[in-house]
Amino acid sequence: MNATARADTAGSDGGLHPLRDISFGQIGITTDRAADGTIYVRSTTTLADYPVRITDRLHHFAEQSPDRVFMAERDKTGGWRTISYAQMLSAAQKIASALLARRLSAERPVMILSGNSIDHAQVMFGALYAGIAMCPVSPPYSLVSKDFGKLRYIVGLLTPGLIFADDVTPFAPAILATVAEGVEIAASRGEVAGRKVTSLDELLNAPEHPELSARHDAIGHDTIAKFLLTSGSTGNPKAVINTQRMICANQVMIREAMAFLKDEPPVIVDWLPWNHTFGGNHNIGLTLFNGGSMYIDDGKPTPAGIAATIRNLREIAPTVYFNVPKGYESLLPVLREDTALRKLFFSKLHAMFFSGASLARHVWDGLDEVAVQETGARVPMLTGLGATETAPFFMSVTPQTSRSGHVGLPVPGNEAKLVPNNGKLEVRAKGPNITPGYWRAPELTAKAFDEEGYYKLNDALKPVDPNNLSAGFDFDGRISEDFKLASGTWVSVGPLRARFIAACAPLVRDVVIAGLDRDSVSAVVILDGDGCKLVNPALALDDLAAMAKDEGIRDTLRERLRKLLEQATGSSNRITRAVLLGEPLSIDAGEVTDKGSVNQRAVLEHRAALIADLYTDPPPPHVIAVD
Repeated sequence: MNATARADTAGSDGGLHPLRDISFGQIGITTDRAADGTIYVRSTTTLADYPVRITDRLHHFAEQSPDRVFMAERDKTGGWRTISYAQMLSAAQKIASALLARRLSAERPVMILSGNSIDHAQVMFGALYAGIAMCPVSPPYSLVSKDFGKLRYIVGLLTPGLIFADDVTPFAPAILATVAEGVEIAASRGEVAGRKVTSLDELLNAPEHPELSARHDAIGHDTIAKFLLTSGSTGNPKAVINTQRMICANQVMIREAMAFLKDEPPVIVDWLPWNHTFGGNHNIGLTLFNGGSMYIDDGKPTPAGIAATIRNLREIAPTVYFNVPKGYESLLPVLREDTALRKLFFSKLHAMFFSGASLARHVWDGLDEVAVQETGARVPMLTGLGATETAPFFMSVTPQTSRSGHVGLPVPGNEAKLVPNNGKLEVRAKGPNITPGYWRAPELTAKAFDEEGYYKLNDALKPVDPNNLSAGFDFDGRISEDFKLASGTWVSVGPLRARFIAACAPLVRDVVIAGLDRDSVSAVVILDGDGCKLVNPALALDDLAAMAKDEGIRDTLRERLRKLLEQATGSSNRITRAVLLGEPLSIDAGEVTDKGSVNQRAVLEHRAALIADLYTDPPPPHVIAVD
């Protein structure tokens, strides 16, 4: 399956610049078509064998490379605190003994409230080693939420037997509001008023449990490794069951596709939250599975957080780099200006990878330009299609086919089923990496799978070439976001949203498309602080209200909206009015996740008055109208 990717195609600057040569797997498919138009797409490559349990790889590298850095994080002095493979295995075994003594289980799992850290990882691997389910919870549910509503629901759904936070003090109000007194609290440091807190040191000093080895050996493919929570876009979060089979099989899929991971142990600098599948399954997993080193990035893709990321990248050269589109957008200007950073960043880099949204063309082109400037070649930018329920790797591009909006083909071990749905092809998935369902939610589980056992991703795909499906597929929006105008015309939200963001770059971070049962399409615009400051440098990055009222920004977006309107081909993509959102989206209302992903449906429901303004005649002053 290994192949070397080479391509001499036109670069973004109009010249001919090759892609950097990297090892990458060949992705071939066979297809079958049913009479009703359903298409089955299967890989021609058999998935290689995968381990029974993910901690088998921890044992492997603790024996093979005991002193190699597994994880590192910034300490209080600004240096790097590290933990080796041998040290992580030892910590995992000790904490596993402590958890087994407490008789925890999937019915009474470990819940981790704090963000990415070495201590978080030690508790996580302790639970994995003991065969006890764990669940990392988005910190904003405790630290940003004002009513703790989602956290309260999650605690009730999972009934945890132990709650962990590295520094528990900031989490104390949320714990006191949602966690019953009988539930044990553990922490590296900090206190909760009126509650006993077990120290992490106490867990690490637990005597070896007499059944430790036997319990680890008893872990099988169907053992629940963790619960990962969905964003709750259609209500409360769902707890997605992640089994050992899912995680182990998916890591083989990743390794066989991204074959460059075999060439040398990966080094990654990564901020992506472990309570999401991208950071918690994909990135931790590929680090461990391939004997790599993860440097935990204490930065974020925000104006305030990017400085920490840059500081880390000035010291650590990644072999593969993962981020969301906003992260690349924030990093690009610094790579352009800082020659030392650019040299180190590209010195060992095999590939970059993005997920979560489309990468804007101007950002992609800019990354190509700085890569060519430094190395003479473009560094492959990879992406694909996946979900929490697919562990997450399901479809992948190749270096040669990669472009914004393209998701590629199913990787070995996966099957895609494409079902006609209102003029689109709805994609469904089957494979050993697919979840068995949602914890304590049999009705939701039943609705998530079709009669043939395929998981329904709720996404639509479009073939690049209908006559040659081997050319791969483009993302065609989410089925649940599409709607009809009053005329009965379907609006395909995903592609229209991408067009709007591209047309308004870099002023717009995201957009919510409105128009259900209306005569026309309109937009609620989420502004991008960095982009808006290019128009008016005097604006504060966090002052959305001022940005929404700024005449320069409004005039610029009005002109962009006119140009977009000129390109419209019909009522389904003809946006005539827009309103600029002058306040942050609400995590309590489910409008946004901690990664910044926008929930279209929640915004439309929560901002009903604003939507009504878009359809008022004459439009109020805050509405930008070009009709």
